Amino acid sequence: MKRLILVVLYLLLAAGYSYAQTAQKKPKLIIGLVIDQMRWDNLYRYADQYSDNGFKRLLREGFSCENTMLPYTPTVTACGHTCIYTGSVPAITGITGNNWWDQDANKEVYCTDDTSYTTVGSNTKAGQMSPNRMLVTTITDELRLATNFKSKVIGIALKDRGAILPAGHSANAAYWYDGKNGNWITSSFYMAALPDWATQFNNRKVPDSLLAQNWNTLYAADNYAQSTNDEENYERKFDGETTTSFPHNFDKAGDKKYGLIRSIPQGNTLTFDFAKATIEGEQLGITGNTDFLAISCSSTDYIGHQFGPNSVENEDDYLRLDKDIADFLKFLDSKYGKGNYLLFLTADHGVAHIPGFLKQHNIPTGFIDGSFVDNLNASIKAKFGLAKVIVDADNYQLTFNHTLLDSAKISRQAIIDFLLPLIKKINGIANAFDIANINAITLPEVQKKMLSNGYYAKHCGDIQLIFQPAWIDGGPTGTTHGLWNPYDAHIPLVWFGWDITHGQTNDEVYMTDIAPTIAAMLHIQMPNGCIGKPITAITK
Repeated sequence: MKRLILVVLYLLLAAGYSYAQTAQKKPKLIIGLVIDQMRWDNLYRYADQYSDNGFKRLLREGFSCENTMLPYTPTVTACGHTCIYTGSVPAITGITGNNWWDQDANKEVYCTDDTSYTTVGSNTKAGQMSPNRMLVTTITDELRLATNFKSKVIGIALKDRGAILPAGHSANAAYWYDGKNGNWITSSFYMAALPDWATQFNNRKVPDSLLAQNWNTLYAADNYAQSTNDEENYERKFDGETTTSFPHNFDKAGDKKYGLIRSIPQGNTLTFDFAKATIEGEQLGITGNTDFLAISCSSTDYIGHQFGPNSVENEDDYLRLDKDIADFLKFLDSKYGKGNYLLFLTADHGVAHIPGFLKQHNIPTGFIDGSFVDNLNASIKAKFGLAKVIVDADNYQLTFNHTLLDSAKISRQAIIDFLLPLIKKINGIANAFDIANINAITLPEVQKKMLSNGYYAKHCGDIQLIFQPAWIDGGPTGTTHGLWNPYDAHIPLVWFGWDITHGQTNDEVYMTDIAPTIAAMLHIQMPNGCIGKPITAITK
């Protein structure tokens, strides 16, 4: 009996030791892969032509949260990248758009601009940036704090905001692309000079070789069964081209050629090439600490805006992106070994169909251009004698010049009461109201929740606009995003690699759940503005 008890105790201790060893194990590297403007359905829409080792591999070996939603508006790039990494919403983070009217500064500001810093790696102003407008920590900040700043954190994207906001406040670096000269650059917020490996990468002039390929379809034209005709008058042409059709040639682009790479699939290839160089140059994931590389593929957004989600260009972009992802996963496997890194793939927002496309198929739609603001200002002037009372129309909100109203002794409420009946008559606008009074407005629960989560008083306007479904802010060509609707708010979320079990769930989860899930997996604190919850189904 005594011997049996000793055996049982030994087994329990051994199991406990084994569990402790397992629990202490951490991934060598975490990769956050954000595909800018990727609708959830793009995981499957082009699946017949995807390779076995890109998106299909992620789904085959990883865990997919099929019903992941954004819990706020506006559904735009800066808010999305911030939400993914903070687990929070604009009402807390202060990042209420890509741009917004700052009530304290009485001017429009950009989410990451900061003239107190200088560009590193270029002689342009494209590096005068920092994360200082973001009011909360990120999961990348919390990783740095939890390891006493031994873990390295780096953000990479063609867009500055796609690199800076995910990397957080305490990052080792964030790098983005300067379209003036084709260099990867950063800000003096992070460093005084580019590291040698980054300078060497820039000296290779990779954008030149990628641009020299121009852009033709990857496959024969009849393979693009999920797309519209190649030539559609509601798509936007490249500068210098007379058609929206393939092939797209950039031989005569001149000084604008480096900026063009953002709008072609090679921009994603360039991003992954630089990501590999970063991993090698910084020796990420081999120091014994968990490092974090935040990557955002921005070209999908530029292409989607220009050609729309049903275009041949969009389909070709995703087929090429699939190959880039497959190549990157192969690189990670070789560098770290399968199962030793954690990767999640998601998006910052979706995108609406182009109204011209929907009209072809008798679906209610339309667009509202910026002239309505001029018309409203003209009506205000005729009634009150004040010019340009509406000073900003970002993020589907109208912002007043409060200084002007105060000096004229005209109340804000008088302007709102005058404008609301006029705005509600505009074709395509479903509702408009005083955003500060949202709790008194009758709205569907999902709209009220998302609009409330997007409201940070100092960075928001006076009147909130709600568009009818499938209506966009823009013109007759191209498309956009930013609204509460599922086409803008339903995103992919696929977990892959370290400690991930294979499977999927159709339970609703939110973008805010990504950061606390990583925190739970690493046994570290969640970001200080986090409102999300860990997704427990994904782990073994």
